[in-house]
Amino acid sequence: MEPASPSSPSSSTSPPPRSYWRWSKRDFFPEPSFESAKSYRTALAYTCPRLKDRLLNRSTDSHELLVLPLASENRMTRCLTWWDITWLAFGSVVGSGIFVVTGQEARLHAGPAIVLSYAASGFSALLSSLCYTEFAVDVPVAGGSFSFLRIELGDFVAYIAAGNILLEAFVGAAGLGRSWSSYFATMVKNDPDFFRIRVNSFKEGFNLLDPLAVGVLLIANGIAASGTRKTSILTWLSSIITTLVIAFIIVIGFVHGKSSNLTPFLPYGVGGVFNAAAVVYWSYTGFDMVATMAEETKNPSRDIPIGLVGSMVLITVIYCLMSLSLVTMVKYSEIDVDAAFSVAFVQIGMTWAKYLVSVCALKGMTTSLLVGSMGQSRYTTQIARSHMIPPFFALVHPKTGTPVNATLLTTICSSVVALFSSLDVLSSVFSISTLFIFMLMALALLVRRYYARGSGSKNDLIRVVVGLFVIVCSSAVGAVFWNSGKFGWIGYTVAACVWFLGTLGMSFLPKQRAPKVWGVPLVPWLPSLSIATNLFLIGSLGSQAFWRFLICTSVMFLYYLFVGVHATYDVEHQNNSRATKNDEGMEDANQRVS
Repeated sequence: MEPASPSSPSSSTSPPPRSYWRWSKRDFFPEPSFESAKSYRTALAYTCPRLKDRLLNRSTDSHELLVLPLASENRMTRCLTWWDITWLAFGSVVGSGIFVVTGQEARLHAGPAIVLSYAASGFSALLSSLCYTEFAVDVPVAGGSFSFLRIELGDFVAYIAAGNILLEAFVGAAGLGRSWSSYFATMVKNDPDFFRIRVNSFKEGFNLLDPLAVGVLLIANGIAASGTRKTSILTWLSSIITTLVIAFIIVIGFVHGKSSNLTPFLPYGVGGVFNAAAVVYWSYTGFDMVATMAEETKNPSRDIPIGLVGSMVLITVIYCLMSLSLVTMVKYSEIDVDAAFSVAFVQIGMTWAKYLVSVCALKGMTTSLLVGSMGQSRYTTQIARSHMIPPFFALVHPKTGTPVNATLLTTICSSVVALFSSLDVLSSVFSISTLFIFMLMALALLVRRYYARGSGSKNDLIRVVVGLFVIVCSSAVGAVFWNSGKFGWIGYTVAACVWFLGTLGMSFLPKQRAPKVWGVPLVPWLPSLSIATNLFLIGSLGSQAFWRFLICTSVMFLYYLFVGVHATYDVEHQNNSRATKNDEGMEDANQRVS
């Protein structure tokens, strides 16, 4: 836009503001490759060199911070403090998981040692949250792990990661919607399908339509789209109430508990503890969604470390105490698999308390939906800003300061899945995606610390790659040995020693970059341990998760090959000259944002 002349007001030369609600082809596919059928055929002819360009391309902190947000036309409102971040994380993580899987794993796999399973999973989740925190402080944008991986590991890895995150988010939101409907129906008429409509002509597993689940998703996403600050206040107020109820559960459990119920403490052995840890880990998922709120945080360098890391420590302690109170209150062999806490209160003569537990679980699912909706739409926004999906979904509404279009996309997708898919179908889609992303984040952090693009030599790169290869391979081999039962303790010991030597070797490499404000301590040990624990938990999952991951990743790659690679190539090369002109102001602006 040309500058206004001195003799006339700027408004006379400025184009009128465009309406937020617009639907032209240019809003969805503005790139030159999609202008006509001829230009698209030309683009397809150059797919191989463009794919090579994308595989080698890396984004930068300043590009993610300053260039991409321009695609949203309006900025998101910076309105969150450490208090908001803490309770958003608490609300996103403490959902139905603790109430659903604790009894199942305590009775079938861990026994009273379920507390150790939660401690192990919590430790792994805490390591991952540390990696997220350093990136979110350095690069406080809405893209979360998508932006962080795009900077360190490139466009293609970031795209595969983001696609899996969004898929898990859609399925997770749909599952929460169906769970909410089942829980509420059970309270009303002790029938989880009471509000569902059976259609006999549909395939089994997809023949129980759930309009109530869709309604819950629409309401939660509508609240999330109305304003970040409003949603945050609602989340932390309801989370405080949940905390009080959880405190009641813990106190009553210990008051009515018997130490005799804790013996034998390891009825299924150490293997049962870790098998249960892989399952209860899902009770910790959701904190990564909070990392996408960095762009709306007032002081990211202070608020994110306090809020994100502090909340994960608090949640781990609460989960350990809740699981311990359950196995103290009821013998592990007598725990009800489907409704552990509710039935436990009935068993000790406090029948009325089961309704309190049900309301707490419903509230937990509701806040998880709220925060999940916010996180999903922020992921979608940053992906659209990069043009991997149409930039129409990157627009931020001028009044609400939220990405309404992105929220609509995630709402529609999750609602369709929730309407048709039953809980057993959704639960079978549980996959390695989240753990895979967490592993990549730790990997990206080590790359960020030990290799500086442009200034590092080829030998530096080789040493870093070798170190990472040893760490990842030894962790994967150790997970395979553990879950296959081959070679026994000798195999575990050898794998652990190789991992230790690989990490030790990296610790002697010179660090090429220091965190700007806040960093993960004990690098490379903690990120390397995060890689090992996430791969260990991945190895504990069934083959179905791996097949889903491979099938979905293949579909995502086809979309990237025919659409994403051409759109991002066009945008990147169009922005090169613009980025060059802005280089002088990047560093100062980055400091202001941070």
